[in-house]
Amino acid sequence: MQSNSGTETYLDGVRVVEMADEQAEYCGLLLAGLGAEVVKVEPRDGAPTRAIGPFYEDVPDPERSLHFWTHNRAKRSLVLDPEVAAEREALLGLLARADVFLVSGNREQLDRLGLSSDELAARFPHLIVARMSPFGDTGPWKDYKASDLVHLALGGPMMNCGYDPRPDGEYDTPPIAGQLWHAYYIAGEQFAMGILGALIHQRRTGRGQYVSCAVHDAVSKNTELDLMNWVMRRAPLFRQTCRHAAEKVSVAPFIANTKDGRWIMTFPFRGKGASLMGDFAAKYGIPSNLDAEADKVKAGGGREIPGSNPELSEVLVGEVGGRIWRKFLFDDAPWREGQEIGLLTAPLRKPHDNVADAHWWERKTYAEVDHPELGKSFTYVTGKWLSTASDWVVGRRAPLLDEDRAEVLADGFWPARPAMAKVAASAAAPAEPRLSARGKPFPLQGVRICDFTWFLASAGAMRFLAAFGAESIKIEWKGNPDTRMGAFAPVGGREARRNATGPLPGIVDENMGGQFNNKNPGKLGISLNVRHPEGMEIARRIVGISDIVAEGFSPGVMDKWGLGYDALRQIREDIIYVQQSGMGSKGRYGRFRALGPIAGALAGTSEMSGLPEPAMPAGWGYSYLDWMGAYSMAVATMAAIFQRDRTGKGQHIDASQCESGIFLTGVPTLDWSANGREWRRFGNRSPYKPAAPHGAYRCQGTDRWLTIACFGEAEWQALVRVAGDPDWARDPRFATLAARLAHQDTLDKAISGWTAQWDAYALMHALQGAGVAAGVCQTAEDRCDHDPQLAALEWLTEVTGTKIGTWPVAEVPVKLSETPTWIGGPTNRGAPCYGEDNEYVYGDLLGMSSGEIGRLVDQGII
Repeated sequence: MQSNSGTETYLDGVRVVEMADEQAEYCGLLLAGLGAEVVKVEPRDGAPTRAIGPFYEDVPDPERSLHFWTHNRAKRSLVLDPEVAAEREALLGLLARADVFLVSGNREQLDRLGLSSDELAARFPHLIVARMSPFGDTGPWKDYKASDLVHLALGGPMMNCGYDPRPDGEYDTPPIAGQLWHAYYIAGEQFAMGILGALIHQRRTGRGQYVSCAVHDAVSKNTELDLMNWVMRRAPLFRQTCRHAAEKVSVAPFIANTKDGRWIMTFPFRGKGASLMGDFAAKYGIPSNLDAEADKVKAGGGREIPGSNPELSEVLVGEVGGRIWRKFLFDDAPWREGQEIGLLTAPLRKPHDNVADAHWWERKTYAEVDHPELGKSFTYVTGKWLSTASDWVVGRRAPLLDEDRAEVLADGFWPARPAMAKVAASAAAPAEPRLSARGKPFPLQGVRICDFTWFLASAGAMRFLAAFGAESIKIEWKGNPDTRMGAFAPVGGREARRNATGPLPGIVDENMGGQFNNKNPGKLGISLNVRHPEGMEIARRIVGISDIVAEGFSPGVMDKWGLGYDALRQIREDIIYVQQSGMGSKGRYGRFRALGPIAGALAGTSEMSGLPEPAMPAGWGYSYLDWMGAYSMAVATMAAIFQRDRTGKGQHIDASQCESGIFLTGVPTLDWSANGREWRRFGNRSPYKPAAPHGAYRCQGTDRWLTIACFGEAEWQALVRVAGDPDWARDPRFATLAARLAHQDTLDKAISGWTAQWDAYALMHALQGAGVAAGVCQTAEDRCDHDPQLAALEWLTEVTGTKIGTWPVAEVPVKLSETPTWIGGPTNRGAPCYGEDNEYVYGDLLGMSSGEIGRLVDQGII
């Protein structure tokens, strides 16, 4: 397959059969966008997602669902009923010629029809069977029902997201789920990684495997600060409006309204932030009172995670930002001027605002897609990064039901599966593959990374590559280190943690940070001053023995060092160079700066989350787009490895955090283009897949909440039985789903009065036992200490760091039967201490003598 611009695609020649609902359709969209041929097998009345709104011209119809249009672009449609013998044989005929069978839904039905992973493996040894499920294949909750809302509750994002408490500390609003479908986006990105790992193994060996992912497992690892603060120090975090959940609720404002009621974010940061904001305010004649706070930096030898611990200067920066923004209309606010002088600031855009921004069109983030049956074209989100080798596939609009039947069932479609195409010499599977601690080979054999990444958005990406088996050489220099200072190991170590009854003090040491340990396990670590000429020459030598160069600096830094893509290709012609910045290198915002919250503001994900207007946006209580950017960068890198295995050619990938967020706004973007409708927040409700009740309801205890989602009459009646057939359930306003939707405020009050009498877990299990999707809004404590399903899925893995000791970190949620991941990577270790592997890299890999290494240390080069 070729992209719309005629370039070869990443997954050229890969064939995917998809039988998926909303759980895995997004993953199928990613595979199609990377160039795979995806045939979507649907039931007679169409995939269930054809019934999810919004709809074109607000007319409900299986061919008018904007949700279906968004997630099924570039796919084909074929109606088959596997219950019918002849049609099951047709499906098996497709699978015989496919590479991947992507499926979600009822495992028992697949087993009954002879479509289990074991039976398919025996019949088609080459086939990758990839299954997404709500809670996995094992564990006490494996048969529980779920939804996007329930997953975001049980997985932890909701307890990190919402609004500030009252001054007395009580939360008078519930936790807020990010809107919309984020549980499946989080899981879909990580699932795509696993499938790519399996494809690389399949390409090199000809063998398939079973790849599985539980949405609950994937979502539970998506939060940022709460997990390691609990694991390391037993410190709970508390949600705050449009800023990081924190151990102590702060008064630092991150967003301020413009005079027309929209919002601008100013992200406070240490160092020059106060003086820069003072100068910026002075330009507009606004007093700042920042002189006394300018340039104050917290004492210590490392870098903290931005937004995790605001100081007075940061509070003032946010307040002064508010004084400026209130003087302007949203469209006129001078946020670009702030960026140009180094401030971290951005508007909280709605999805349609980005459609009007030429920067994203220059980066091919959007494209017009024809709908010939309507005689119109609409704007879609279609790209996540730029590459010198491959464009994202825009493809045809989503298929009409059974539109491709004649083509797909015709002789010659997907000819008999050919012998595996020859891979590049460097990609051949080694005679003795490197085994992980699980005793099986890693998916990525013989791959080495020259790793300049830092912060979660880029360092997190290479975390996954290491877990898949790549040897990642993380390069740092003490003058500008990574974010090592966060969630320190406690005084007294694991024994103190086991006996703790409250938050523990941490050991303030750059090699004892739990956050760093969770972001960088399995990597090698070296110290290198690349600003020194000899240090730069050493960096070039490391590039020469590497397959990938990865970095997360502001655009232009690597070029300034003499390590831009053209220079890297002179060192190694087939090098894969992957860079991730806030807004992308190419385009008018190339020099603008972004961290996760700024990226979320500009991408639209912050404005999309919260109670309905006129409430202020709640945003995300952690750097959500740091994780989504890390997933996307990892997918890009693995896709490039797969492509290089086939072609022998490297490439330059120019990725951005913002685009990883914009890609998630596909449905509201299309709603704007097709229906002219701006996005409006809806809190925890479900207008597009109608459900009532659908929300988070207070239970017994302090800040305890339970999410409930009733999509059909059977679920409603089951809830009524659990509630003991109360009087309110016989209210005629609740007699039908349509009636309940029309009276949700009244219904929510009745439900809240009932749930307040229950323990959250007791009611969750009672409802699940009756067949109702329900889930507690879980904290990090709940997930770590009280969730038997996560324990059954082995969601955390104990790794040992040389100085920090042995601690659990988040394992990759995707399970591969033949080439399983291991978060300890090839080193079978936690994150490296600063410069820990200098002797191995400089001595064993580069051949330096101990005397030469000593000289480099003495001269401040390493």
